[in-house]
Amino acid sequence: MDSVPFDEGIQYNPRMNHGSTRSLILGTAGHIDHGKTSLVRALTGIDCDRLPEEKARGITIDIGFAQLDLPGFKLGVVDVPGHERFIRNMLAGATGFDLALLVVAADDSIMPQTREHLEILRLLGLRHGVIALTKCDMVDSTTREVVEMEVRDLVQGTFLHDAPIIHTAATTGMGLPELREALTSICHQRILQPHATDPGWFRMAIDRSFVVQGHGTVVTGTVQSGTLRIGDEVAWLPTGQSVRIRAIHRHDKPAEEVSAGMRAALNLPGVRHDEIARGQELATPDMLVPARVLSLRVRALANAPRALRHRQQLRVHLGTLECLATLSLLDCDRVAPGEEGLAQLFLETPATATWGQAVVLRDASGRTTLGGGKIIQPAARKIRRRHIEDLEHLEKQAGDDSETRCRMACWFAGFAGVSAGALVRDTGLQADAAAAWIASGRLSGHLVEMSAGGTRRVVLEAERVTELEERLLATADKLHNKFPLLGHHERQKVESGLDYLNDQPLVASVLDRLIARKALVGPMGRVGLPDFKPRLTAAQRRLKEQIVQRYKESAFQPPEPEVLRAVAGTNANHLKEILNVCEAEGWIVPFSDEQWLHAARESEMRALVVKNLTERALKGTGMTVADIRDLLGTTRKFAVPLCEYLDRIGITRREGDLRWLAHPTQN
Repeated sequence: MDSVPFDEGIQYNPRMNHGSTRSLILGTAGHIDHGKTSLVRALTGIDCDRLPEEKARGITIDIGFAQLDLPGFKLGVVDVPGHERFIRNMLAGATGFDLALLVVAADDSIMPQTREHLEILRLLGLRHGVIALTKCDMVDSTTREVVEMEVRDLVQGTFLHDAPIIHTAATTGMGLPELREALTSICHQRILQPHATDPGWFRMAIDRSFVVQGHGTVVTGTVQSGTLRIGDEVAWLPTGQSVRIRAIHRHDKPAEEVSAGMRAALNLPGVRHDEIARGQELATPDMLVPARVLSLRVRALANAPRALRHRQQLRVHLGTLECLATLSLLDCDRVAPGEEGLAQLFLETPATATWGQAVVLRDASGRTTLGGGKIIQPAARKIRRRHIEDLEHLEKQAGDDSETRCRMACWFAGFAGVSAGALVRDTGLQADAAAAWIASGRLSGHLVEMSAGGTRRVVLEAERVTELEERLLATADKLHNKFPLLGHHERQKVESGLDYLNDQPLVASVLDRLIARKALVGPMGRVGLPDFKPRLTAAQRRLKEQIVQRYKESAFQPPEPEVLRAVAGTNANHLKEILNVCEAEGWIVPFSDEQWLHAARESEMRALVVKNLTERALKGTGMTVADIRDLLGTTRKFAVPLCEYLDRIGITRREGDLRWLAHPTQN
């Protein structure tokens, strides 16, 4: 790895003090042939056009990298192409810019990509920059003054409205000292006014990859947050695979770590170069989630040639990713130039994003920038158009108040629950603040942590838990009304009231909460409302007692249905319900469909079989169905399902035609 030319490595973290030098990312912008690459070469001595095709054609095609030393600062320079056909590459390179250098040729003035690049920088949220007039040696002073006035008019109302405009000429060195001085000044402004807070977890969008002989795949990008060290494990997204970092380079030199704002080159062991694509990301595990639906506030450019329309296909640029998507406008049918709206993007390719991240929207052909926006929900569910409650909550989640954003994130998370990682991703909070918010919510009772099977835990809004509990109680009440003779019902029947959740462990946990506080009660896995009493008539109570007695007397040959119907007489229509009452109260035990044993006989059967099998085990023999039939004094009609029942409840195990004790030490 030491031989790899990592000319793009750059480091910046305003919270770290690397001696007396700080580092930032400077990105160029401007029309083709306005001298961006020549100006960077004059400033740094580095030619950013590295591809043979770029050198042959004399134009920049892909992003290039250089390093510029200024008093107190090291700038990593990202040089982007100016041709309209390569805007996609410009957008990939613009991810992570701290400062912008807008370049306008004095002999050409403002051109289409001058305007488009400026709009893109605005959409990406840039706040600091310098303007360079290039090729000033090719025009007279009057022309330079006219072009400067045109540029000043162009940047009115943008982050460059009061930026210095430096007259330069790369061939003669004109204005280069002044440009360096202006860049140094703007660096101080950027350091004094950081516009983003590092959330504390590592994230880097991949913009380039290559193979180093003997080392394997290397990827490069700008570290957007957090710190990464050699040996750390990261998630490779959207694949979700885990990758351990073998080596790190920055500034063409090995490094032990990289932090937020640095350009980095990372060696990924076990990853094939052809598996890497621009737009993928590396991040701290469990923080980013690949998604195909994003919610956002969208804005159409004021000078866009046409409005954004509902169901329009667009080309989305998010981080270093470019993919097609369908736009769903939630509160209108079109967003006119200069206007805003709430929307969702349905992506053709899974993407990873965070709250507040900028997105740029171009037409499907990729020829025109139409608008952009800020992500509100980076992993969204489909929201119904014009649904007032959803839109009100989405509007709140887009706001500046972090407490409100957290509450809205919980509301939209629904029954899936929230985690500290999800809140960081969905609200823009730092990791420690998100964890503290959840802890505070649990303490206040606003949030409830519940088991959802095994070691899985989910944190839900208390209102959501109450909603689930009320639905289960309502289901129990409906069952009581439908079966008035039953005091208790099988858990599964009560839990069926939450079938729409498709999360049985969570449903069971909610039911357990109700049982724990005695809102539901019942024996042997059955539950019912505590104040409900089965409404049996005197005749039905007598019939119940007769049925229980019949099962007790019948031992291991339970009464046939016709016998029970004869006993029931005029109450034959309620026979099934009364049998269910007998089962619910624990008098009889089902051993197969529509077949029961008296509870005492069922216990007696277990004891007989266990005793007999224990004795036979000493002789090395098991029992056949016929043996068990004879032991119980029943018929094969009942012996077979009784044997299967004993297998099912773990008393016996079957090997061929023989039954053995499932647990030989059992007695």
